[in-house]
Amino acid sequence: MNTRKILLSILGGVVILLSLYLANSIIKSKTTPRPTPAKVVKTVFTDTVQNGTVPIVVPANGNLVAKKRVELFSEVQGIFRPGNKLYRPGQQYRSGETMIRIDAEEYRASVQSAKSNLYNLITSIMPDLRLDYPEISGKWQEYLNSFDMERPTPELPELTTEKEKYFISGRGILTNYYNVKNLEQRLGKYIIRAPFDGVLTEALVTEGTLIRAGQKLGEFINTGTFELEVAISKTFSDLLRVGEAVNLTNLDGSETYKGKVSRINARVEQGSQTITAFIEVNDPELREGMYLEALLDARNEENAIEIDRSLLLEDDKIFVVRDSILDYINVKPVYFTDKKVVLKDVPDGTTIISKPVVGAYAGMLVKVYEEKQEQQ
Repeated sequence: MNTRKILLSILGGVVILLSLYLANSIIKSKTTPRPTPAKVVKTVFTDTVQNGTVPIVVPANGNLVAKKRVELFSEVQGIFRPGNKLYRPGQQYRSGETMIRIDAEEYRASVQSAKSNLYNLITSIMPDLRLDYPEISGKWQEYLNSFDMERPTPELPELTTEKEKYFISGRGILTNYYNVKNLEQRLGKYIIRAPFDGVLTEALVTEGTLIRAGQKLGEFINTGTFELEVAISKTFSDLLRVGEAVNLTNLDGSETYKGKVSRINARVEQGSQTITAFIEVNDPELREGMYLEALLDARNEENAIEIDRSLLLEDDKIFVVRDSILDYINVKPVYFTDKKVVLKDVPDGTTIISKPVVGAYAGMLVKVYEEKQEQQ
């Protein structure tokens, strides 16, 4: 019995050892094949360089301002009397048309009083003129006959001799005459007329308002011609010319207008190192304050190319394709915009990348898109 147990124990141990040996052999004999990494070849878009003339177009922007504009101020005081048109923003006036009429009855009475004094003074010297200076009394009599209290005071007769000058001046006629003319000039300031055809853009008073001397009354502009003030880098200051044509576009680029450079400031702004140019534009659809972008033709760059700015690498390099392998070359940027860059020193016939490649590096294997299309 004991012998049997011993034999079974030995047999069991042999089976276990054999099982372990077989399992270990199976594990060692089992090999998992390692996957071979696929060789990735990226397809790229390319262009062949052909140097030529690249026009340098300088973008600038600003808001339109009416070329003819007037800020209206009052030089006299009085009540704003209603006229034929309401004094409101958007109201149109023809040149010479009354815009504001200030009550001047009290002041007009003082002017009439001064004119009456002048008339009486000249009348009082007529007897002396007929006796002592009969040769000039006739023209002074004609002056009195033409004197109308309801019309502007006519100019005095020409003083031809020294005696006449002394006589007329000694009687205070010249002083009274110029005093009357001064009063009449001021009387004319109670009416403000449109200096040109235009539109009232700002009205700070209304009918019935008491207007004071020096008070601002509004703004008046001509809607026919506008100017766009733009700041240009001093680099192009010697390239801009008065009268040069300029293309203008609105904010969304849906409308294009034609303008020309009308003035160029001779001073350079110290902070920004820019100069100010004024572009004149005429179009009935334009309004003051509109935002426009101007494209100024500054100069032509010879033997150059223009590419997307995203293709220019650090240290002024760009990617090229040589025998299906990426490489880079040094270039010379001469002008930048927000999207483009103008380059020089790129040899003709060079195959360059025309669209950015993610993860690109020198030595990368690539396939040109055009070649792929031909094989298909």
